[in-house]
Amino acid sequence: MSGPTASMPSPTSRSSASTLAARNAVALTFFLNGLLFATWVSRIPEARRSLGLDNGQLGLLLLAIAAGSLLSMPTSGALISRLGTTLVVRVAGLSALVGLALAAVAIGVSSVPVAAVGLFLYGVGTGVWDVAMNVEGAAVEQHLGRTVMPRFHAAFSFGTVLGSAVGAAAVGLGVPTAGHLPVLAVLAVAVLLSCTRMFLPDEDAAHDGDEGPTPSSWSAWTEPRTLLIGLMVLALALTEGTANDWLALALVDGYDVADWVGVAGFAVFVTAMTVGRLGGPVLLDRFGRVPVLWATMAAAGGGVLLIVLGQSLALVVVGVVLWGLGASLGFPVGMSAAADDPKRAAARVSVVSTIGYAAFLSGPPLIGFVADHVGTLDALLVVAIVLVPSALVVPAARSRR
Repeated sequence: MSGPTASMPSPTSRSSASTLAARNAVALTFFLNGLLFATWVSRIPEARRSLGLDNGQLGLLLLAIAAGSLLSMPTSGALISRLGTTLVVRVAGLSALVGLALAAVAIGVSSVPVAAVGLFLYGVGTGVWDVAMNVEGAAVEQHLGRTVMPRFHAAFSFGTVLGSAVGAAAVGLGVPTAGHLPVLAVLAVAVLLSCTRMFLPDEDAAHDGDEGPTPSSWSAWTEPRTLLIGLMVLALALTEGTANDWLALALVDGYDVADWVGVAGFAVFVTAMTVGRLGGPVLLDRFGRVPVLWATMAAAGGGVLLIVLGQSLALVVVGVVLWGLGASLGFPVGMSAAADDPKRAAARVSVVSTIGYAAFLSGPPLIGFVADHVGTLDALLVVAIVLVPSALVVPAARSRR
């Protein structure tokens, strides 16, 4: 069923004060995750300079984050099933804190190996944190009886905005990395440990600790629907990630504009994506997941075409807005679809998240390789091409509730 109410959670769900408190706690958890991500990003230029790296070496160092996330995320479902989302989010937050603190120390003493270890631990922490908060967000969504997952992801976007602003101010004021990264990480994790007390009870978690991962946690990797949702999220994560990594540079290279114009174009993209995530739930509850996802994919593909082929400022701006709106809902809707069955939510969200995050690992070198041959601007067409076959798997995300 993909009619007007196809994506709405069960009408028998309850909306209570505890559920509303859990909703606010989950939104804050997403916000804090985005805050720490942007805080680290704000220090990347200093890390490159202090560690004496060129761009290629910096890229290899940053792979430590992706490696930590991708190695840990497949086990997240089993951990959540055994320990519950509250404990898993807390431990993951502490791992992210330790990792960022080590990275700050490494930048201060110019140690690449220590930086790699720190970023790997941060990757482990932020990856597991991501899966667990999406599982909790899906549970809250089901209790509320309406779509809210995109707004949780909008909270992540707001966190990145604040983290970027604070980071820019810290760098501008000459605050050392050791006085910025660890301090903000401690504050964020302290808030995280507090707000997770408002999460929904972990009714289905197993706490005996005597058995290994249950077969059901791993069997999600053999489920056709789960894998198809993962492929959809992979394509839409590539759609989002390509803009994050390459949009500003493509505008500068392709249209010969100043750097600040390229950055402004990326800011327009992020703003449009956040607006899409805030307004998306209304459309999802009205029309259902499948039509809305198809519409957003068409918007993203059309936006890319306008940016590459438009050759005028007005068309490029429209294209950037369409791309941002089109990239806004794929990841959050994929998380909701994977969690349609609450008893299998942890395992399936773990699978879909892992597949989706592979785009953030493979996307930059893929676009970079194409850009070396056809130019940065034309390389963006990869996104439009990938979206065409990925539209075929969108029906897998149809609600099963």
